[in-house]
Amino acid sequence: MRAYLGLGGNSGDRGYYLREALAALSGAAMEIKAVSKIYETEPWGLKEQPLYWNQAVEIETALEPLALLRTCQKIENKLGRERNIIWGPRTIDIDLLIYDNMSWNSEELTLPHPYLEKRAFVLAPLREIAPKLVLPSGTPIGEVSGEGKVRPIVV
Repeated sequence: MRAYLGLGGNSGDRGYYLREALAALSGAAMEIKAVSKIYETEPWGLKEQPLYWNQAVEIETALEPLALLRTCQKIENKLGRERNIIWGPRTIDIDLLIYDNMSWNSEELTLPHPYLEKRAFVLAPLREIAPKLVLPSGTPIGEVSGEGKVRPIVV
């Protein structure tokens, strides 16, 4: 199945955590098909925190949605992710954005990601790797910009 993940973090060495997350994803029952540039973005929700670095990743996987979610959470935990403050600072966040255009709604997982079309920090890198993607809402990704300032960076 084809899925899209959003990676981001704003604590510690942001580049290190993105690289480590990508390396861990590569070895976790999935094949990485595309990786976006890194984008520096404003925080979402809690504004008083450092800027985030974000990326989007396209993968192929045989993992079912909940197994993929748990795999991503294990990688987050291994990289020091703490869940103390909602929308607060973090070393790494790996969000499951889209899973083969599947709809899913449980206590653990909602697909597509409920804020997918509202967050510029998700849409900009996703648009880079999948410019012809039609979002689960039926809207082409090129027609949705989301909220917030986003700028590509060179690392």
